[in-house]
Amino acid sequence: MGDQTQHNTEEEKPIAQLNITLNQEEIQALLLEDSGEGFKKILQACLNKLLQVESAEQLKAAPYERTEDRTDSRNGSRDRDYNTRVGTITLRVPRHRNVPFKTLLFDNYSRSEAALIASMAEMVVNGVSTRKVSKVMETLCGTSFSKSAVSDVCKDLDKNVKEFRNRPIAGDYPFLTVDATYFKVRENSRVISKAFMIAYGTNAEGHREILGFGVYANESTATWTDFLMSLKKRGLTGLLMITSDAHEGIRNAIAKVFPTVPWQRCQFHFSRNITDKVPKKYQAGLRAELQEMFNCKTLAEARKVRDRIVDDYRDVAESAVSCLDEGFESSMTVMLLPAWLRRYYRTSNQIERLNRELKRRSKVIGVFPNEDSVLRLMGSVLIERHDAMLSGKAVFSKESLSTLMKSDIPAKLIVIAEEQRRFLAA
Repeated sequence: MGDQTQHNTEEEKPIAQLNITLNQEEIQALLLEDSGEGFKKILQACLNKLLQVESAEQLKAAPYERTEDRTDSRNGSRDRDYNTRVGTITLRVPRHRNVPFKTLLFDNYSRSEAALIASMAEMVVNGVSTRKVSKVMETLCGTSFSKSAVSDVCKDLDKNVKEFRNRPIAGDYPFLTVDATYFKVRENSRVISKAFMIAYGTNAEGHREILGFGVYANESTATWTDFLMSLKKRGLTGLLMITSDAHEGIRNAIAKVFPTVPWQRCQFHFSRNITDKVPKKYQAGLRAELQEMFNCKTLAEARKVRDRIVDDYRDVAESAVSCLDEGFESSMTVMLLPAWLRRYYRTSNQIERLNRELKRRSKVIGVFPNEDSVLRLMGSVLIERHDAMLSGKAVFSKESLSTLMKSDIPAKLIVIAEEQRRFLAA
């Protein structure tokens, strides 16, 4: 029985031929083994002989042979498990005293192992539990992987996530949407909820991107300021509008970090804030009237609809009416934009959909062991989403944005931002 291995180097050295022989008695004995173990032992014997031949070639001498060309001496061997299609076999890898023994045998194994690691990480990112990944790998490879081993494999994602998260932000991004969702994280022997903040922007060519993300202890003015400052330090410029829900920490942070950029209150969240304050029997009707208000073509028309709603519901839902009156102007910042552009930035729905996807992927984890694991897994999902968005349809063209920037709209938006800052300070 023979085997041949090709040794190709950068210098294109002649191919070395290795002849490995098993005698008839050895083959017959091995084939009599039960449960396919005979084939494993044949392969094991062949590969062990291959390693011996490679060792002899490197040393320029067979075992116990004394030659003038000998370059080193043997120093025993070490066992190494090797996963094959017929199962795991144990090989005796030679050791040399001075210059380490090298073999081409494990080159393909290393490549396969790297592919295996990538596949395991990808499965976890795509929502497969670490327990299930371990079971799949055991079925495919005949090797068991613990949950912790699978988790460790996923650490290979760290480099890509870190590079993506800290990449420079080049060029202008006229529109930004920010939001946070929560994940359970183990910290100091306790399980606590931590805020996972996301920034979702539109570049000057109309393509949406994931601009940043981070894990924070909570949502506060301090944490949102830190998050927005991290975007600014990386180069975020050219903002015309920021859309978010009405969290006080976000509003204060926007006023502090981007004082000339107006805030658009998410109309979807605003509508829900209002309807939650009325008796259930009125909610459907009120929701429809609010939608009519948001769909008005001009701000003047929207104000008329608002006044009508206030008159209709003042007696049955005073707190809802107060909520509408207080938040109306900030929910209508988007009315300064051209009509064709408003629907993209009047809500934070696109980032809400993204949050739901993150939640779906996180269900297989349950409780994250630490903050790094949140960044690793959720960051990988966001990179995946980011790449998909860049290949999608643009919201607007570069020419359309140029026309908008030459109009009086940017100046009007700055005035709105100043009014909002004064309102917050009051």
